[in-house]
Amino acid sequence: MNKNRQIFSYFLLPITCFLLVLTLGFATPAPALELYGNFKQGGLVIGHEDPGFEAFLDNIPLKVGPDGRFVFGFGREAGPVVTLRIVYADGKVSEQTFDIEARVYDIERIDGLPPKTVIIPEEEKIRREKETAMVRTARAGSSNDLDWAEGFIFPAEGRISGVYGSQRILNGEPRWPHFGLDIAAPVGTPVMAPAGGVVRLAEEDFLLEGGIIIIDHGFGVTSTLMHLSSVEVTTGQRVERGEVIAGLGATGRVSGPHVDWRINWGPVRLDPALALDMDALEF
Repeated sequence: MNKNRQIFSYFLLPITCFLLVLTLGFATPAPALELYGNFKQGGLVIGHEDPGFEAFLDNIPLKVGPDGRFVFGFGREAGPVVTLRIVYADGKVSEQTFDIEARVYDIERIDGLPPKTVIIPEEEKIRREKETAMVRTARAGSSNDLDWAEGFIFPAEGRISGVYGSQRILNGEPRWPHFGLDIAAPVGTPVMAPAGGVVRLAEEDFLLEGGIIIIDHGFGVTSTLMHLSSVEVTTGQRVERGEVIAGLGATGRVSGPHVDWRINWGPVRLDPALALDMDALEF
C-alpha cells in the first residue's frame, strides 16, 4: 500500500459551499478529516476529526473540541493559499494546502460630502476610543461553546441593503470596507439571535453603531448586531438561536433603518452570507 496515497471527495453545495472528505491511507486504520465550508475570502470552515489531534492553520494553533470539531475562517483579503496541518496522537502528520478563492468587491466613490459626515470630531474621539475598546474586549474571548456548529439564521426579515466587502471612497479618502450584511426593514422589526451563545456586550447608544449587541458563539466566533432601536438582553445572558433580542433601528451613523450583522472569528472578519449557507452539521 502506498502510505502517501490521498483520496479527496468533493460534494458541491449552493454558493460554493462544499463538503470535503479527506482520507489518508496508512497501514493502520485511516483517520478521516472532514471540512465543510467556503475556502474563499470571508468564508467560514468547520472541521471534524476523531478526537486526539492538534490542528494548525498556517502554524496558528486551532482550538479543538472534545468531539474533534474545530473552526476557522478567512478575512476579506485572505489568500492566495492556506495550509492546514493535523498532528495525530501517534505522531503522524497530515498537511494540505488549499487555494483561497479571491472575490471582487463593490467600490463606490462619493465626493463633495460635508467633512463632519465623514470625520469623527475631536470632542468625540475619546468616547469612540472607549467604545472600540469595549468591542475588542467582547470579541476577544474564546469560550468552549459549540453554538457556531449549529448553523446560523437571518437575524431579521427584510431587504438586503448592504453586503460584505463593499467599500466607499468619501471625498477621495478610502473608508473602512463594510464587513457586515445589512438587512433593511421598518424600525422595531424583531431582531433575533442568528445563533445561540452568551451576550458579551449589550449597549443602547454607541456613537457609530447605535444600539449594539455582541454574542459569543464559542471558539472565538462572535456575531455583532448594530443600529438597534432597542436592546432587550443584558451582558452575560444566554440566548438561543431565533430568540428575539432587539428591535431593528436607525441608531448611530446610518442613512435608514436596518440591522448590520457581522461575524468574527477572533479578529478575522467573516462574511455572514457565507455562514448562512452552513446548517447544523452532524459529524
